[in-house]
Amino acid sequence: MVSCNATTEKKQGRSKTNINKEWQYLENNTNSTAQALALASWQDINLPHTWNALDATDVTPGYRRSAGWYKKELNIPTVASNQIYQLYFEGVNITSEVYVNGKNVGGHIGGYIGFNIDITDAISQGNNTILVRVDNGNNPEVIPSQKSDFFIFGGITRDVWLETFPKEHLSNLKVSTPNVTNNNANLLATLTINNLSDNSTIKAILIDKNGTEIQSQKLENINSNLEISFNDLKDIKLWDTDNPYLYTLKVQLLQNDTTIDEISESIGFRWFEFKDYGAFYLNGKRLLLRGTHRHEEHAGVGAAMSNAQHRADMELIKDMGANFVRLAHYPQDPEVYKACNELGLLVWDELPWCRGGLGNETWKKNTKTMLKEIIHQNYNHPSIILWSLGNEIYWLPDFENGDDRAAINTYLKELNDYAHELDPSRKTAIRKYYEGADIVDVFSPSIWSGWYSGSYKSYQKAIDTYKKEYPHFLHTEYGGSSHLGRHTENPITGEGKIQADGWEEAIVQTDVANIAQIGDWSENYIVDLFDWHLRISENDSTFVGNAQWAFKDFGTPLRPENAIPYMNQKGLVDRAGNPKDAFYVFKSYWSKAPFTYIESHTWTERQGPKGLSRSVSVYSNCPEVELFLNGKSLGVKKRDIKAFPAAGLNWDLNFKEGENKLLAIGKTKEGKTVEDALTLNYRFTKNGKAKGLKLEYTKLENGNYLITAIAHDSEGLRCLDYESRVYFQCLSGGEAYKSLGTPTGSESIEMANGKASIEVKRHNSEAPLEVMVLNQNFKGTYLTIE
Repeated sequence: MVSCNATTEKKQGRSKTNINKEWQYLENNTNSTAQALALASWQDINLPHTWNALDATDVTPGYRRSAGWYKKELNIPTVASNQIYQLYFEGVNITSEVYVNGKNVGGHIGGYIGFNIDITDAISQGNNTILVRVDNGNNPEVIPSQKSDFFIFGGITRDVWLETFPKEHLSNLKVSTPNVTNNNANLLATLTINNLSDNSTIKAILIDKNGTEIQSQKLENINSNLEISFNDLKDIKLWDTDNPYLYTLKVQLLQNDTTIDEISESIGFRWFEFKDYGAFYLNGKRLLLRGTHRHEEHAGVGAAMSNAQHRADMELIKDMGANFVRLAHYPQDPEVYKACNELGLLVWDELPWCRGGLGNETWKKNTKTMLKEIIHQNYNHPSIILWSLGNEIYWLPDFENGDDRAAINTYLKELNDYAHELDPSRKTAIRKYYEGADIVDVFSPSIWSGWYSGSYKSYQKAIDTYKKEYPHFLHTEYGGSSHLGRHTENPITGEGKIQADGWEEAIVQTDVANIAQIGDWSENYIVDLFDWHLRISENDSTFVGNAQWAFKDFGTPLRPENAIPYMNQKGLVDRAGNPKDAFYVFKSYWSKAPFTYIESHTWTERQGPKGLSRSVSVYSNCPEVELFLNGKSLGVKKRDIKAFPAAGLNWDLNFKEGENKLLAIGKTKEGKTVEDALTLNYRFTKNGKAKGLKLEYTKLENGNYLITAIAHDSEGLRCLDYESRVYFQCLSGGEAYKSLGTPTGSESIEMANGKASIEVKRHNSEAPLEVMVLNQNFKGTYLTIE
């Protein structure tokens, strides 16, 4: 057994020990193990780890794209002669070489796929030194292209395990569920028996989620490549998005009726179909795909997320009511697929061929190998329905003639055929490569109505056009950016300034007049955009469905000018997972748990002339909602999903000057009630031109300080129309959270309604904390906390 601070999973004949803790990291790109070991600058760390956790989203252009080293001393008290020892890496970004006790034992190309390294012949009893060299430097022969709109984080970004199992052991268990119906089902499993001996037998057991054995069988006279069938299974509970029922298939390798090895897989019985020029069906019933996208990163840690953080993302997506998620633009952590299986989220899994065009022969070999590894690794997940072969694959080629459509199509067809050979049970897909639309099974054109082109009101026309053109049309990617806390009474919609009927963005997006350029990035505009899209999709009986881009704000090297530098702010939640208003728009259409939400909890300071009525929207999935202003009912409104905005839950009202209290009470079909309350301040005096910045602070529950800058006019009024960028700096006594890519975690940030904040950790309560804010209009304003 391994002597280390670790978590061990034991099964008959094998063990799996997590070895994330007590590693060291060296930031040096040497190729020499001897030179690396001789250096003194090793840092103590735990895994997962990326060296780009903060530098990717700081305000300095560029981020570290090079190599680094990881080291661990692993004590193995006893090395059993009849055991195989291997390391399993869930993901190392983006290429790696592994050494044990100075011996090169293997490596891997591709940063988003797990791999095994056999270390049996390299280890010895006692202490063993593991060294891993990791490189995320620009390598055009390895996808994704560096021209992609996301960071390529370097490091051992996922869990690492030490696995042991007997020399005669089971592997490559693949489970299919052919011929599933509402009444019965078949199960087919294939697996490999390594180093098979003459007297071995196999026992396979199908178990329900309560641990009850459904059926079992014993196989004798077996060979190394084995096929196991369970036929005509009765009363099987189907896996679907509302009830994701999971069974377990356990396979045991026996000698003289003694188990020497055992492996198992969670499985789900389900079938699906994309109707030609029609809707999507799961288990024979029409299911509207209600989806979003997910990038694998989080504030403060980048791609080195914990399993708890992965799980929290997927639970929040499910809580919103989604039933479908596109994992963009690469396969993700094993915890994500486990969560999708258990929560009931259908998955579009994607080969990371994102931009860069077609590469050379080495590129082709690496890419095809990655596709094989992805399908092999994720084959058994019932949540997966689509293998995507890429995204915007022709765009910004890395190689000469890499955008040649004929050559791309030849290779794409090769990949498509290979995917079907590896997995005949699932469909292939691609996004925004029109010339390959008839090669794959499912195609997504590019429709960004109301953002990169046109008006969101053109969405129905867009999907009606494409439904006729593509037999299996699924719309992935729509939406737009919003800066958390930025609000306006009159959001820019582009009326009269853009081509309202357009919906497809140009290849060079900056050449097209669009809301992405001229819009205000307000939460008010984006809730209307999503509301309109959902009103269309929820009322179209022949639509397969769509997936909003993207669930969470994420980092990108291509957007230094954004309100939060280097952040793609199209998320429904910020990079730390805090919901924006748009989250509740989706929840109002999709979630089954009753709720009501007044727009907006980040819009509590408003202004306007006396007597001017204002519109207040309430997002709720209740059939009816009653709104109160300062204790007085403004009436009950019935929800109608064909009405816009907010499904008709809108009230025109007059605020009084000063404090106003809003209360929304939603009533369910069963007569239960849910409430949401909001207090806002309203003033009749419009602020003048901004004349300065002032700093305020509050102490947070975690002991840190939230420092808030407010733009004010000559009368001291907060300038609710001020959106210029400000810069924070902690001068002494503490440390600002300045590289998180969140609304309170960036030292450079555009104001939202004349306000911006940063979180600061104080070093010592005995010493003063001094913070400064400034911008091009105003010299430094200082705050000292004694």
